Amino acid sequence: MLGQMQDWPLRIGRIIDHAARYHGKRRILSRAPNGGIVLTDYEGIRHDALRIVQGLRRLGARPGAVIGAMAWNSERHLAVWYGVPGAGCALHSLNPRLGAAQLTYIINHAEDAWIFVDPDLVGVLEPLAAALTGVRGYIVMGAAETTLPNAITLDELMSGDGDAGWEPVDERAACGICYTSGTTGEPKGVVYSHRSNTLHAMAVIQPDTLGLSSRDVVMPVVPLFHANGWSLGFSGPMSGAAMVMPGRQLDPAGLMEMLGHGVTISAAVPTIWLPLLDHLRETGGSLPDLSRVVIGGSACPRAVIEAFQNDYGVRVIHAWGMTETSPLGTLCTEKPEIAAMAPGRRLDQQETVGHPHFTVDFAIRDEAGRDMPWDGRTQGRLMVRGPCVVQRYHKAETAAADGEGWFDTGDAAVMDPYGYVRITDRFKDLIKSGGEWISSIDLENAAVGHPDVAEAAAVAMPHPKWAERPVLVVVPRAGRRPDRTAMLAHLGRQFAKWQLPDDVVVVEALPHTATGKISKLTLRAQLEADGYRLPDLR
Repeated sequence: MLGQMQDWPLRIGRIIDHAARYHGKRRILSRAPNGGIVLTDYEGIRHDALRIVQGLRRLGARPGAVIGAMAWNSERHLAVWYGVPGAGCALHSLNPRLGAAQLTYIINHAEDAWIFVDPDLVGVLEPLAAALTGVRGYIVMGAAETTLPNAITLDELMSGDGDAGWEPVDERAACGICYTSGTTGEPKGVVYSHRSNTLHAMAVIQPDTLGLSSRDVVMPVVPLFHANGWSLGFSGPMSGAAMVMPGRQLDPAGLMEMLGHGVTISAAVPTIWLPLLDHLRETGGSLPDLSRVVIGGSACPRAVIEAFQNDYGVRVIHAWGMTETSPLGTLCTEKPEIAAMAPGRRLDQQETVGHPHFTVDFAIRDEAGRDMPWDGRTQGRLMVRGPCVVQRYHKAETAAADGEGWFDTGDAAVMDPYGYVRITDRFKDLIKSGGEWISSIDLENAAVGHPDVAEAAAVAMPHPKWAERPVLVVVPRAGRRPDRTAMLAHLGRQFAKWQLPDDVVVVEALPHTATGKISKLTLRAQLEADGYRLPDLR
């Protein structure tokens, strides 16, 4: 007998409908461009989103069109987050920290028809406008003088009464587009569907993932333009949680001010949390409401986990994901087997990126495609598949996944018998010395545990005998000066002699990508340009 259940398409509009209907007065607090605080709620976000739907229809934006957005995390951006897909269009999130060439490429490649832009970011787009051949106009999300052609304000776009309905597109229609960072070749577009984003949000609000509820206050420090905003623009409203949107002021003092609005859970990359912890130590500050932080984007050092948990009582959830996985693929929450371990072993487990949630399947395979044992030691290529994993990049002629749906992440990883994944490195960043692999991530995390080190990167440099040897590049904490001998002694407690770096280089700052990750490609190029050579240790 066939099932007799209702067909209920999983469209993004249903998420904000649910939030407005059942959590309508839940507070949405946002930092305005002038530094002030703006208050609204889910009823207000939904109403504004529907007015955006009306405005886009007046502009002639038809279902299937691509609409760009370059904006900080705010209540207005959240309304755009739902208004664009609600009109049947695909929202293309634009990172203002990208270079001019990359922005021009991805805007033209995606064929953005209109672009929403925060008033303080119009200067990023103005020099590019002549080269953005398909863009019909710009919607400025506030008051700003601009030379952008055919520019209107968001208030002008939202002049309707909001008495509109969501465009009834298929649940598999495009909902959003994010581009990869393009560290190897041109950036690649990942197109999310209404269905994939809804399923992903449903998976990540569960107790063994983010564990979101209407009792939470969520602050997405990770920008909505970074890897689909780590789903927080969808999972927060889906769970009925209140939200705090921090705007562009992401320095420690600014974040502490926003955390003071009752934030219980926040999410960001390690380069955000490291300065915040330093600020807390220097000021004697506390985090009375914060119960957990999600740390992803790059490996989280053990010292950061210990500082949050031991000094401030904040649980760290280590996460892994990619633009291609919507993005959250694993989260390190405790299964009963882990909770029963001794404290030291539990902390060891937290250095993994956790276990996969429902909707994503993992495999660890060798170069011949054979499955590796889940013993926590045997390294292989991390492969993923599922309804929230990319099948084909935007406009690509060939599929990104194989015939069984497996997508090669490019990460080297091991998996233990409990299903927890440890990322040992990016394959392109692994250091192969004398035929043996050395993990740059492990060296970096150990180095950041030294009291003199604020940030660290380990890179491979050519060696005449061993092919490659690691060099550790560190940024000192304020008022400190890391000593090479002391650093090697510190690392020697965790690593064999052959794994230790041949040199320790102290720099004022490390190069970062537009998403806050250390750019090892740039770092290696800088070392080579400076004429750096490994010391002769014979």
